[in-house]
Amino acid sequence: MCEEDRGDGQGGTAYRRLLEEIRAGRLAAGDRLRETELAERLGVSRTPVREAIRQLEADGLVTHVPRQGASVRGLDYAEVMELYEMRAVLEGTAARLATRAASQIELDELAALNEELVRAGASPEAFDLNRQFHAALLDAAKNRFLSRSIQGLQKALMILGPTTLTAPERAERAVEEHSAVLDALMARDGLRAEAAMRAHIEAAQRVRVRAVRARAAPLDDGDML
Repeated sequence: MCEEDRGDGQGGTAYRRLLEEIRAGRLAAGDRLRETELAERLGVSRTPVREAIRQLEADGLVTHVPRQGASVRGLDYAEVMELYEMRAVLEGTAARLATRAASQIELDELAALNEELVRAGASPEAFDLNRQFHAALLDAAKNRFLSRSIQGLQKALMILGPTTLTAPERAERAVEEHSAVLDALMARDGLRAEAAMRAHIEAAQRVRVRAVRARAAPLDDGDML
């Protein structure tokens, strides 16, 4: 949904590679972005790395701390809640619009992607398939302004790291939630499609919130049980 094109050359390449590392969780919130180390790892000079870091800072994914340098930005509890609230609104709207704008071919493709997600289970492949499903639904809604809004939101969500589908039970539930959205789309029922997509996003939100709280909570003897 957010395949960014930040220009040609080494700067654009460095940007896309760092973006993918943030998306995959290989660069996590709080990680320092040292130009020399990144340039060596990416096989480029420091200049394109510096340019890429500036672009990531403009995206809101990187923060610059005086005398410490650049690091991947973290999100607090309130920001996570706000992001998912907006995601539920925007993707719910996309589902409703898709009920009237999607072609049968687009609906069949969504169904095929969800079937692949069933076979993938809680595997790394599930991340890409889930992203393709949501991107295909957004395309089917056929609203460029909505698409841009969701793409901007997706960038901020990257900071949270990998998909919530790494847990087997969440992967299974997500497929069922997708199926509920698909059923409404096939019936061309806009209100039901919007409600089903909102429920899907809210379920993912609950998983994220638990993870955020778990990272923030101090350990005590009870936590070890």
